[in-house]
Amino acid sequence: MIGITPVPAFSDNYLWVLHDDHHAAVIDPGDHRPVADFLAAHGLQLAAILCTHHHADHVGGVEALLAFAGPVPVFGPAAEAIPARTVAVREGDQVHIDALGLDFAVLEVPGHTAGHVAYWGQGLLFCGDTLFACGCGRLFEGTAAQMTASLSKLRALPAATRFYCAHEYTLSNIRFALAVEPDNAALQARQVRESGRRARGLPTLPATLADERDTNPFLRWDQPAVIAAASRHAGRPLTAPHAVFGALRAWKDDFR
Repeated sequence: MIGITPVPAFSDNYLWVLHDDHHAAVIDPGDHRPVADFLAAHGLQLAAILCTHHHADHVGGVEALLAFAGPVPVFGPAAEAIPARTVAVREGDQVHIDALGLDFAVLEVPGHTAGHVAYWGQGLLFCGDTLFACGCGRLFEGTAAQMTASLSKLRALPAATRFYCAHEYTLSNIRFALAVEPDNAALQARQVRESGRRARGLPTLPATLADERDTNPFLRWDQPAVIAAASRHAGRPLTAPHAVFGALRAWKDDFR
């Protein structure tokens, strides 16, 4: 039985640890100390590190974690500089974590960064900062067209897929989503549900792609209500998916 535990770091990061009773793999260890503490507290041996992109809050703890736990494979995108990476991965590659019996397909999802990847398998998706619960990452290095294509790739995965992003942004993302689609009943219900979780000190993750298709404006660029809201905000008619997405992303960047 594989457990998946969110280890909090910084102000709002989750460092996801996949583990059984003996071994563990970690996704995006931006800080080594909370992961090392978790491994020590549970008597776990580190088996692998998987990185989605090069930002410091995702890779800053890789080298110190290796110093603590010993050498293990470090998987990371081939198109980016990842500290201590031992296996450069690209679209279509397979990541095998033998100690946990897990296999993940690598998906290239540029937009937030130029070489961002995600890992998908066993009904699980580890997507870094590409897709958030009810949101998506900022376009630091890529274009709206790239991010639309990347999110299309994720949207096409099975609806029951549970995804694990790297930040607890859900409530603020829902607030923006309601500005886009105030009459979306599924979104209204999600706000109540997720607010309750946070009030109890629980993470809002993982979420499912089914929920995102119903409530996340950044996956709903082809819905009439979202197109209309983006066009109103942009002050001009928008039809192309990347244009709708780009208007939404620019709106969210300045949303308060």
